[in-house]
Amino acid sequence: MKPEFENIPLVKTDKRFEININGHYAFIDYRETTHQIALIHTEAEPELAGTGAAAAVVEKTLHYIEESGKKLLPFCPYVFAYLKKHPEWKRIVDEKFEGYHQL
Repeated sequence: MKPEFENIPLVKTDKRFEININGHYAFIDYRETTHQIALIHTEAEPELAGTGAAAAVVEKTLHYIEESGKKLLPFCPYVFAYLKKHPEWKRIVDEKFEGYHQL
């Protein structure tokens, strides 16, 4: 994660994880159960394109999931690609996830 995003807090609403950068948002839509968090869709507002904000919200969300003790279901293609680039995060992916062995 780029240093400029390190101190930006991750906000969890009932539908998304988000970070606010100068009034613009990068967010991940999610669904949560007792033992799992499914990441559905990642998006950053056009003003944040190319800044690394999407990667920052993913990394912050992965830390949150790990700290919560829940398992990750990475349905979002962006999150799935992030996990392939950062295989150390496979540790929080639910082994029952269909694409688990592709990570």
